[in-house]
Amino acid sequence: MTDTDLWVRRFHPADGAATQLLCLSHAGGAASYFFGVSRALSPGIDVLAAQYPGRQDRLREPCLTSVHDLADQLVDALRPLTGRPITIFGHSLGASVGFEVASRLQRAGTPPTALFASGRAAPHLTRRDRTHLSDDAGLLANVRALGGTDSSLLEDKDVVSMVLPAIRADYTAAETYTYRPCPPLSCPIIALTGDNDPKVTVEEADAWRRYTDADFELVVYPGAHFYLNDHVPDVLRRIKEHTRAVSPAA
Repeated sequence: MTDTDLWVRRFHPADGAATQLLCLSHAGGAASYFFGVSRALSPGIDVLAAQYPGRQDRLREPCLTSVHDLADQLVDALRPLTGRPITIFGHSLGASVGFEVASRLQRAGTPPTALFASGRAAPHLTRRDRTHLSDDAGLLANVRALGGTDSSLLEDKDVVSMVLPAIRADYTAAETYTYRPCPPLSCPIIALTGDNDPKVTVEEADAWRRYTDADFELVVYPGAHFYLNDHVPDVLRRIKEHTRAVSPAA
C-alpha cells in the first residue's frame, strides 16, 4: 500500500473529472464524514477524503499531534495526484491542516485552486484552548457539546475506547497549532462559519482575508460549530460554482 492509499479515500472515483476536491475533517473526524459529499459531487468532481492516522482502517497507526506533521505527510501522499487541479475544503482542525497543505503545495509549484476554510479562526488567531489536557470525561463532554458526533456512539464504551486516542490527538493538534509566517496564498480563500460558533467569531473567520493575495469571501450561516451539517446543499453549490469557474469542463 502506498502513502497515497493510506492518506486518501476516493469513495466514488472520478478519473474523468477535470478537478479534485480534497476534504479534511474536524478533530475526531474521519474520511467517512465526507462520503455523502463524494457521492453528491461525483462524477463532476473527484473527491479526495483525507484519512488521518489512528482511526478506522488506520486504527493501529500512531496518531499525529501536530498540524504541521499532518500537512507534511499529507502533501507527500498527494504528490501523485497533483496532475489535476485541487480545491481544498477543511472544517475546524481540517481548515488549519488545509491552509498548511495549500501553502506547501504552492511552494512546490502546484497551488490549489482555492481554500474553503470552515469553522476555524484565521491562523494567527488560533485559540489556546486546553481541552486536550482534560480527563476522558471532560474531553468527551466537549465533543458532545459541539454536536458533531452521534451522541449514542459516545455512550458505547467499546467505541469510546477506540476513538478517544484519535480525538485527543486531534484536539492536541488543533489547540497547539502555531502559525509559521509564510507568503500569502495565490488562490482565493472562502471562509465559512456559523453565526453562533463557540470556537470562532465572525471577526476571527473574516481575518482569513489577510492570508491570500487573491479573492476573499466570508460566508456566515445560521448555526454553531457544525453549522455545516444543516447547510450541505449550499456549501456544495459554492464548491461546484468555484470548480466550474476555474475549470469549465468540470
